Amino acid sequence: MKQTNKDQTPVQNVFIIGSKSIGQYGGYETFVDKLLEQHKDEPQIKYHVACKANGDGHMDETKLNGIAVTKVDKDGNVEEFDYNNAHVFKIKCPNIGPAVAIYYDLSALSYSIRYCRKNKIDRPIVYVLTCRIGPFINYYKKKIRKIGGKYYLNPDGHEWKRAKWSAPVRKYWKLSERLMTNAADLVICDSINIEKYIKESYHHQNTTFIAYGADIEKSSLPDNDEGFLKWLSDNGLSSGEYYLIVGRFVPENNYETMIREFMKSGTKKKLAIITNDNEKYKKELEEKLHMSDDDRVVFAGTVYNKELLKKIRENAYGYFHGHEVGGTNPSLLEALGSTDLNLLLDVGFNKEVGEDAALYWNKESGSLSGLIDEADTFSKDKIIEFGKRAKARIAEAYSWELIGRKYKKCWLG
Repeated sequence: MKQTNKDQTPVQNVFIIGSKSIGQYGGYETFVDKLLEQHKDEPQIKYHVACKANGDGHMDETKLNGIAVTKVDKDGNVEEFDYNNAHVFKIKCPNIGPAVAIYYDLSALSYSIRYCRKNKIDRPIVYVLTCRIGPFINYYKKKIRKIGGKYYLNPDGHEWKRAKWSAPVRKYWKLSERLMTNAADLVICDSINIEKYIKESYHHQNTTFIAYGADIEKSSLPDNDEGFLKWLSDNGLSSGEYYLIVGRFVPENNYETMIREFMKSGTKKKLAIITNDNEKYKKELEEKLHMSDDDRVVFAGTVYNKELLKKIRENAYGYFHGHEVGGTNPSLLEALGSTDLNLLLDVGFNKEVGEDAALYWNKESGSLSGLIDEADTFSKDKIIEFGKRAKARIAEAYSWELIGRKYKKCWLG
């Protein structure tokens, strides 16, 4: 029998597995936070969200507003809490290196199944984010089936293509993707191109497209905000006089091409790069590009303050996006929502998002540098027009309100 709430309304329980935390780490973490926010007053949906209790990207509930702690361990550490009407549970993980991600997902699945049995929850939806646990999925799917549940998958992007993985690991990712996709009752893709790939590669009959979201609200910080002015000063930048890159500092995001082409261009503007620390990759690029000889190239570290990051985006002359592995990228949506002029790598994932609201470049020598030189000549009116188109694109296809409505329909049918 399906659970009901106090008003006797049927409740669909949805367990979300695979996000490290809520709202504090990366794309999935932001997605979960926004989804809970959209559905916090929805009586027919009850979320149960797994988070990491320790290790890389773990959940720090003190960063969230409005939590209610519901369970602590013998040492007083928070194990479970309520947030935006969702039940959040934390999974302790051993220090076993990269394999911890697999351990985390499997432990979260085991907890979810036990929780359903203990609390007499039937017909749950178990929604797994990304394809880490393929060799184990059929074992868990049988357990989910026994409680009348369904297993849904978000396959993310082409993890098996990432340059950071060795050949055996890439082979594992590809196998895991196949096994998890084939076992899924429904595959939810956040990119039209990923959905097309899933259909063509695995002939899966039950897929749907629900994008990632973004907003187009202006930063709450004024132009003379002390934190923003300090960031500009610390990095030797002036408002409106820098191009910007925001993203993980990894080869498949094409930093080498973007930095080389920027250095080749004749622009007087600077290039501000907001990214994580990766000294090995930075040293590798330095040996190839000698970017430290060009004072226009500025590595500006990380910025975790969301309003400050939005302010930085708004005041960039233009934004470069070189991601080519994966589905709809959160940093691209954020750029279109905040930065007027966006220069994107010409691949299907980016073009389906940007359409005619952006400019496109490829990896051939002279493509991006020529585009930078051209962009430098644009009138203010032309740049404003690109900005209007970009924000309209987000509003019509990628607003969190729209994403929330689509997920509600997906859960409730």
